[in-house]
Amino acid sequence: MRLLEHNSAGEFILTTDIVGDELPPYAILSHTWGAGAEEVTFEDLTNGTGRDKAGYEKLRFCGEQAKKDGLQYFWVDTCCINKANFTELSEAINSMFHWYRNAAKCYVYLSDVSTTKYEASGKCSETTWEPAFRKSRWFRRGWTLQELLAPSLVEFFSRDRKRLGDKRTLERQIHEITKIAVSALRGASLSQFSVEERFSWSENRQTTRKEDKVYSLVGIFGVCMPLFYGEGEVNALNRLRREIEESSNSIHQIRQRLLTSSSGLEMDQVGHLPYAAEALFNSYAKQHEPTCLPDTRVDLLQTIHNWADGQDERCIFWLNGLAGTGKSTIARTVARKYFDEQRLGASFFFSRGGGDVGHAGNFCTTVAVQLAAHVPTLHQHICDALAKHGNIVRLSLEDQWRQLVLKPLSKLDGNCCSSSYVIVIDALDECDNGENIRIILQLLAEARPLKKVRLRIFLASRPEVPIRIGFYQLPDNERYDIVLHNLSPSIVDHDIFIFLEHNFKVIREENCQDASWPGEEIITNLVQIASGLFIWAATACRFIHEGKRFAAKRLDVILHASNSAPTAPEKHLDGIYTTVLKQSIPQQFTKEDREEASYMLRRILGCIVTLASPLSALSLGRLLCIAKGDINQTLDDLHSILDVPEDQTRPLRLHHPSFRDFLLDEKRCADPHFWVDEKQTHHTLVECCMRLMSTSLKQDLCGLDAPGVLVSEVDNSRVEIHLPPDIQYACLYWVEHLQKGSVELHDNDQIHQFLQTHFLHWLEALSLMQRISEGILAIRTLESIAIVSTSSPPRVRR
Repeated sequence: MRLLEHNSAGEFILTTDIVGDELPPYAILSHTWGAGAEEVTFEDLTNGTGRDKAGYEKLRFCGEQAKKDGLQYFWVDTCCINKANFTELSEAINSMFHWYRNAAKCYVYLSDVSTTKYEASGKCSETTWEPAFRKSRWFRRGWTLQELLAPSLVEFFSRDRKRLGDKRTLERQIHEITKIAVSALRGASLSQFSVEERFSWSENRQTTRKEDKVYSLVGIFGVCMPLFYGEGEVNALNRLRREIEESSNSIHQIRQRLLTSSSGLEMDQVGHLPYAAEALFNSYAKQHEPTCLPDTRVDLLQTIHNWADGQDERCIFWLNGLAGTGKSTIARTVARKYFDEQRLGASFFFSRGGGDVGHAGNFCTTVAVQLAAHVPTLHQHICDALAKHGNIVRLSLEDQWRQLVLKPLSKLDGNCCSSSYVIVIDALDECDNGENIRIILQLLAEARPLKKVRLRIFLASRPEVPIRIGFYQLPDNERYDIVLHNLSPSIVDHDIFIFLEHNFKVIREENCQDASWPGEEIITNLVQIASGLFIWAATACRFIHEGKRFAAKRLDVILHASNSAPTAPEKHLDGIYTTVLKQSIPQQFTKEDREEASYMLRRILGCIVTLASPLSALSLGRLLCIAKGDINQTLDDLHSILDVPEDQTRPLRLHHPSFRDFLLDEKRCADPHFWVDEKQTHHTLVECCMRLMSTSLKQDLCGLDAPGVLVSEVDNSRVEIHLPPDIQYACLYWVEHLQKGSVELHDNDQIHQFLQTHFLHWLEALSLMQRISEGILAIRTLESIAIVSTSSPPRVRR
């Protein structure tokens, strides 16, 4: 594979042919070819010609965009393949799907789509590009099908180089244009889709050479075949179908061998257990979360390692500390060490409001699935437990833990696996049920008697009442605890100094600050202000970093705001959160504008910290009926306290749960412009869910026109189109918000009217989402709320 790069003179040059793992990160261009000799060829580049061709502009575009994205190399099909060499051409066509899939970014250049309209007077103005986008020739060409599906990141640009969006943000439009399943657009394995469905994606596409309509599909079906230009489309298609059939037979044979072997059968059964994917310490959602910097937490980490690796009889290590003292970072560091050593049995990082990671419902099954993956000889024993207890997921936490974890571990032969495994559990205090917390602690302690294999449980949390009570009820010989905020202040200050020094170096280099900035004295001052809280230091660094060229000014704001701050660590944390919020509202606004901006901020942030499961900015806007621009402007200066993904279809998340605690506590968040009334916010979310469901739910929501169809037979992409994330959220959680908001039910009120009209539509939606069990629990909750409301005195109407 040859790549393009700029030489010292700014001209495009080709690399030598690069193979295998030597390939550097590269961008790749997807486009439609111009007529005649418009495109720059391999010969043009090798001869130093072609600059006057129309296609040279596409090379400039791709090279400049790659440079903006930090990529030195890029690939364009017109000139990176020597088409005069038929062997090279054949190899390239059979490799094309993989080349697009392995690209760091794919840029789609739409030469027939513009964002600018030129009038007769010569003036230009912005115009709506979506109609042209839907009609673009790019969607009708044969080769662009694999160029759409293969890469994970596809960005669309107009001919005037304006970014229109990417494969995720334009998902709805692309699905409607191409009829390709949404899950395929999102990167699902193409083998999940039938052969005929994949063929249907290319029905209305054309290629210049008839055979290419077939050759362009080899990557879609994961096969290779020689090229015989001149054989015609029919012969080429017959050969492709034979290749697909032979490949399918081979895969079927392998699958049958796996299914008849013990390991294949085990994984098939274990894979059906409920599994909270985001609970893992190294889940995709947590990939940017930090571990401890070198030379920090040295003594503490050594203590933990000595406990995990030694002969200490105490099976539970509890690291407890106040909010912001760095517990999660330490937990990730411990998990990473034992993961790399292949001794991590499982990890579960709780997060309040995080959906499946906010409660204990999938705790035992998620641990069991990880143990089955990390301890090979455990597969069969867990499979046996599932065969014996087919309804295991409906049983109590005690039964799930004992049958899926403890009993399988007790059957291990210590000679065929590691002698010990570590389970890391973070933020147990974020679990939404205090009684479940107590049960989990009791169950964890039951690992101590295991003989053949030793299980070590590392637990990090705040010292909340349910955990303190549960932990100290355990016998002394089963528990080991360290209070993080009681460590020597000099050790903690040293670690925070290193943390700040490291982050300021990054800020300094990115913003071309003087090498001496900000200086040891100021860093020492910041360490004192942090008062032992790593989250204060991390928030301060993000706030300063986000300021870019105003980084020094933001540092001064923090120093000035902290001069008069009380000495209690929590007050310092409250102070920096208040500073970030105040800075997000420009001082040059009029009083009325500031009031409106603070109201919007309070409404949006209040919902983010109160949601039962994270939503993306797009979905949140639709749920709250707030314009996309207002959401983006409100969140723009809050990156230091919120994880705001560039991809607006990915969920918004708090950097730290202490911000939720701050925002919902009227004593801590003393400024009324920012304090969020939690109950009122639940009321707001109930109203938003009601509005959204009332206007969206209907009979036969997905247009199946087949009353007896099984849910398992409904294509996921159809459900995703008709039930986007905001509607799914409303269906799943409106009752929870009703309960937490202490909303009373009354005859003919909004809830009553919704249920009278849409009760069956709601159940149908839950069924399509395959979450009908949640609907049953919600109905029970509604019944209990109704009983309480009936026994309450009537409201006084005003």
